[in-house]
Amino acid sequence: MKKPKENKQASWGGRFSEAPSELMLRFGESVSFDRKLAFFDIQGSRAQAEMLASCGIISEKDCSEILRGLEKIADQIAEGKFKWDMALEDVHMNIEQALTKIAPAAAKLHTGRSRNDQVATDMRLFFKSASLRVQDKIESLMGVLVSLAEKNSEILIPGYTHLQRAQPVGVSHHILAWVEMLCRDLNRFKGVYESANISPLGSGAIAGTTLPVNREISAEIMGFTDSKGRAVLTQNSMDAVADRDVFLEFLSACSIMAVHFSRIAEDVIIWNTSEFAFVKLPDTFTTGSSLMPQKKNPDSFELLRGKSARIIGDMSTMFALVKGLPLTYNRDLQEDKPAVFDAYEQAMICLDVLAGALSRAEFNAKKCAEAVSDPLLLATDLADYLVMRGVAFRQAHHYVGGLVALAEKTNTPINKLSDADAKKVCPHLGGDWREVFDLNRAMKMREKVGMPGKKQTAKRIAHWKKFLAK
Repeated sequence: MKKPKENKQASWGGRFSEAPSELMLRFGESVSFDRKLAFFDIQGSRAQAEMLASCGIISEKDCSEILRGLEKIADQIAEGKFKWDMALEDVHMNIEQALTKIAPAAAKLHTGRSRNDQVATDMRLFFKSASLRVQDKIESLMGVLVSLAEKNSEILIPGYTHLQRAQPVGVSHHILAWVEMLCRDLNRFKGVYESANISPLGSGAIAGTTLPVNREISAEIMGFTDSKGRAVLTQNSMDAVADRDVFLEFLSACSIMAVHFSRIAEDVIIWNTSEFAFVKLPDTFTTGSSLMPQKKNPDSFELLRGKSARIIGDMSTMFALVKGLPLTYNRDLQEDKPAVFDAYEQAMICLDVLAGALSRAEFNAKKCAEAVSDPLLLATDLADYLVMRGVAFRQAHHYVGGLVALAEKTNTPINKLSDADAKKVCPHLGGDWREVFDLNRAMKMREKVGMPGKKQTAKRIAHWKKFLAK
C-alpha cells in the first residue's frame, strides 16, 4: 500500500491522503498577513490553557508547560526569530506547531476550541487594542489643533460656502470645527471598543463543545468584562463565528475619519495656494518639483485626500465580502483581515502626519486681514440691521441684494456708497448703517452658543483643553 505523503497540516490533515499543492498553499495561506495577530493569538491561548486547567480538562502541570511555551514563542516573535511556515496556513497553526515542539502538552491546547472561534477572539482583542491606540492618536491631533486655534485666536478670515466668500469667522473657529469632527470620530472608536468587548471563545466551529468548559473564566482572563468586572459573552455560537459587524464598525469609523482627514486637507490645500496664501506649511511636510525649482507642494495633504479613498475602499471590500455569505464560517472570511489591517495602518499614519504638519503651520495674518476686509462679507449683517428696524427679512434680503448690485455696477465698495444712492435702493437705512461693516462689531454680535465670537471661541478652547487633560 502506498504511504500517504506527509501532511504538515495536523489540524485537519488526517482525513487526506495528499497534501495541498504548492499553488493551493500560496493561494490559501493567510500567515503572510494574519501573523499581525500573533500576540493576540498567544493571549487567547493563555486564557484557553488556564480555563482548561481550571475546569479539570487538562492538568495544572500541562497548563504550566503550555504557558511557559507560549512565553518562549512570544519572545521569539518579539525578537524576530520565529520562523513562519506558509504550509501551516495561518498564525494559529504556526504558533501551535512551534509550541507543541517546545511543550508537548500543547497538543491538548485546542481542546474545545476551533480556529473559527479562535480567530474571532483574536480579532476582537485586536479591535479593542486598535481602538484604544486610534483614540490616543485622535486626542493628540485634537491637542495640536486646539493649540493652533489658541495661537491664532486674533486672526479673522472669510468663511466660505460654494467656495465663495460668505461671512467672517475666526481662524480659531474654523480649526475648532475640525476638532468637533475628530471628537465624533473619537466617540465612534469608543463604540467600536464596546462592540468588540464580547468574548466568542468557546463557541467552537459552529455549535460549541460537549466538554465541560467555562467560558466566563477565559473571558475574564482576556479582559472581556463589563464595568463591574463580569464576563461578557456572545450568546449564539453560530453568530459568534459568523459575525463581522465589528469589522464593519471599525472600517466605517476609519472611513468617516478618513473623510474628515480629506476635508481638513482640502481646506489647508486651498489656504496654502498662492491665490489665498493664508497659511504656510513646514518644509518637512511638503515636497518640490523635479522640473520647477520654485515649487513647494502640499503633498502630505494631497496624500491625505488619497489615503481617504484607500480607506473607504477597504470598507467597501468588507461590505462586499460579507453581504452574501450564509451562516456560519466560510473561507471567504479569511480576506476580512487585509482590509482591516490596511485601514488601521493608514489611519494611524494619517493621524501622525496631520498632527506633524499642522503643529508647525503658520498663518499669514496680513493676507488673512486683506481677505476678510471685503465689506460684502457683512452683507447679511446689513440685512439683520434692517430687520431690527422693522423690515421683514425677505424684504431686507432684497434691499441688500439691490445695494450689492449697485456696488458692483458702480465699482464701489458697498460701504462707500453715498447715502443718497443707497437710500434710493433702500429707504429704511438709518444714518448709522455703515457701522454694520465694522468687523469688531460683527464678531461681538456673534457671541451666542456655537457662534464665532471671540468670547465663545475662547470658551470652546478652554473646554477642549479641559477635555483633553482628563
